[in-house]
Amino acid sequence: MNKRFTFTAMRSTALISFLLLTVAATTFGQNYKAEIAKWRADHQQEQIAEGGWFSVAGLFWLKEGLNSVGRGNKYDVALTESFRGDKFGEIDLNNGKATLRVEAGVPATVDGRAVTTTELTSDEKGNPTRVNIGSQTFYVIYREGKYGIRLKDNNNPARIHFTGLKWFPVDPAMRVTATLEAYPAPEDVLVPNQIGSTYKYQAPGILKFKLKGKDVSLMPVIEDDHLFIIFRDMTSRSATYGAGRFLYADMPKDGKVVLDFNKAENPPCAYTKFATCPLPPQQNRLTISIPAGEKKYHD
Repeated sequence: MNKRFTFTAMRSTALISFLLLTVAATTFGQNYKAEIAKWRADHQQEQIAEGGWFSVAGLFWLKEGLNSVGRGNKYDVALTESFRGDKFGEIDLNNGKATLRVEAGVPATVDGRAVTTTELTSDEKGNPTRVNIGSQTFYVIYREGKYGIRLKDNNNPARIHFTGLKWFPVDPAMRVTATLEAYPAPEDVLVPNQIGSTYKYQAPGILKFKLKGKDVSLMPVIEDDHLFIIFRDMTSRSATYGAGRFLYADMPKDGKVVLDFNKAENPPCAYTKFATCPLPPQQNRLTISIPAGEKKYHD
């Protein structure tokens, strides 16, 4: 066989393989960026939707006994100016049971039906009783032994004047595969939060991976059917929210977990002072920068 022909054929084959790989990589990159763009658009829409985090207008901790509800700060639960009346009613908290009594003539509804008195189930077990009055909704939350009212108003200025979430450019290198070094059994861990107490989670182990050539470790916790990572990195000093960010991931498969930092998102506390966000545990306060995902909303 002609050696020159063989060499030329080999070169042609190598060139074709290179071109095919280049096309495949380009196609993957374009598809991946489109996927992230859609995810970010959906995430933003969720935040600004009716009842989303940009509608949060108040958080009021309930005391045992009667708590007044009405427009303005003279009431224990202060509705916004969107409520045209004065006193809305009162909430009686008795050993963890909250009962709402509405003033005569006030058109309050729960699940579309008018109410004058109703028991308020908290969010402790998932779906709280939501009381609606005009553009406003409120419900009881339970946090570490305390009951409070979370108020939302679809006419909240933060929602009306929303300016758009800010993101780092998509970087495929910020999508990594981590190895979960699992504990023999998930361990209870206490995670600090914005209200000065702690939340109890379960941690399945430690995630280990390389990012920008450096070894990184993060402790995830289990939330429903996925992993939840609360972390802070060096970008928190300037470009990202100072208290840290959230990242969600699928549960491990064969000990591997995909971490896509292009989907790192701000906690609700980055948008409103009325949230009760968990904060990064000490082991998730990184000394490297992760310039990926969501930036600060407020400059």
